[in-house]
Amino acid sequence: MRGFWTIILLVLSNTFMTFAWYGHLKFKEMKWFENLGLISVVLISWGIALFEYFFQVPANRLGFKENGGPFSLVELKVIQEAVTLVVFVGFTMIFFKNEEIKWNHLLGFVFLILAVYFIFKK
Repeated sequence: MRGFWTIILLVLSNTFMTFAWYGHLKFKEMKWFENLGLISVVLISWGIALFEYFFQVPANRLGFKENGGPFSLVELKVIQEAVTLVVFVGFTMIFFKNEEIKWNHLLGFVFLILAVYFIFKK
């Protein structure tokens, strides 16, 4: 059960981080954000990223073997990277419809999934 909650928290964490890192690229389409300077955008993104930590830190504490969780540190990191990829692709497909996922992107995703497989292989 700790593994399940770890992954759920990582999905929430990565959702906030993706919005913080890439969501500001859509600000110019919103009337009240269109004239913001870089410092304002950075501060808004930092505010969004703060919520990422509210989920990331508990996910790592809950999932880490030395805290009673099911995952090693390396496994936690690889899960986080795979979750980041899934969240990013979903985010891109929803908010950046002009972006294309090409064959080489898919191949790279397959290699990342293979990395998860090999990290967890006993």
